[in-house]
Amino acid sequence: MMNENGKHLVLAGAGHAHMVTLKNIRTITERGHRVTVIGPSPIHYYSGMGPGMLGGSYHPEQISFKSQQTVEERGGLFLSDSVVRIDPDHKIVHLQSGQTVSYDVLSCNLGSTVIREFESESDRIEGIFSSKPIESLLAARDYFGRNGKDKALKIVVIGGGPSAAEISGNLMQAAERYSLQKPEVTVFCRGGFMTKFSEKVQKVCREYLQNQGVTIRLREPVVRIKPGAVVSCLGNEFEQDMVLYAQGVKPSAVFDESGLKTGPAGGLLVNSYLQSPEHPEIFGGGDCIYFEPSPLDKVGVYAVRQNPILYHNLLASLEDKPLREFSPGGDYMLIFNLGKGYGVLQKRALFIKGSLAFRIKDYIDRKFIRRFS
Repeated sequence: MMNENGKHLVLAGAGHAHMVTLKNIRTITERGHRVTVIGPSPIHYYSGMGPGMLGGSYHPEQISFKSQQTVEERGGLFLSDSVVRIDPDHKIVHLQSGQTVSYDVLSCNLGSTVIREFESESDRIEGIFSSKPIESLLAARDYFGRNGKDKALKIVVIGGGPSAAEISGNLMQAAERYSLQKPEVTVFCRGGFMTKFSEKVQKVCREYLQNQGVTIRLREPVVRIKPGAVVSCLGNEFEQDMVLYAQGVKPSAVFDESGLKTGPAGGLLVNSYLQSPEHPEIFGGGDCIYFEPSPLDKVGVYAVRQNPILYHNLLASLEDKPLREFSPGGDYMLIFNLGKGYGVLQKRALFIKGSLAFRIKDYIDRKFIRRFS
């Protein structure tokens, strides 16, 4: 029931950093406020389980949240649309459909997109996919399934980080699980492979994937995609039947295009309250922000940690109450799913590889899904 002091909260994106807020929409509306959630799809996929879905460890419905149903059951309005621009002076969000939505408080969890740093003709070539959004990995799985039964596909994976490692390993798992021809998977790295992590992690990941038949080409990035081939920086040409971009992410371009203050990579600049310093009614979390007090890695654990603070601060902002500061916390656990039940885990001195590491990741991921489903 609305009251005369009720305000309008708009959530741009239904991703990981908004999960606690989405779960508590009923509390917000019962206090007299309106809530509108804008998301590109009625369903949101959990990216941490995306490679496992590609490999067949999970069905799509096992790694997804019914965003629209969640919002509407709790008294909010869900708009299946995408934000293209924010007008902070007039407190209006412009959507891809042409619709506009006004707000009193806005929270952005617009995620990130995969970086494509080289010239390509990929827009006109079939069989080109990205590690994000997860819908693209689902399309990649289906494409592999249709085309890999009678032919050993030559698959190019572009990138040298965790996404490339997990995708490569899970492609090998998918071939085995769905009785496909074993593909020829080649990973093209701009520099080294998994270089942001310890030497032990690098060595174990590299050796495991190579033992599965994955070829890793170091310091040889792809600079062009052609029909049926890719070209590397050395001028070498390699046949391809399928390409997966997995070379890192960048924040949504919405903030730059809206004239909002951003960090070096274009993420919305926020203070310790996860709040835009110039526009205190705008908040954000996840991959789309630049946390000015202490720049954060693009890993899901920070979005999860931001959840309760973001929810508190949004409600507090609606009601002119004190905000809480976000503390990123200490070291986080790294766990990679390399396919076929093999994982790699590290946190400080703790290092586990093999099936136990995968089972730990599987338990944590399934628990997260159950908590917010």
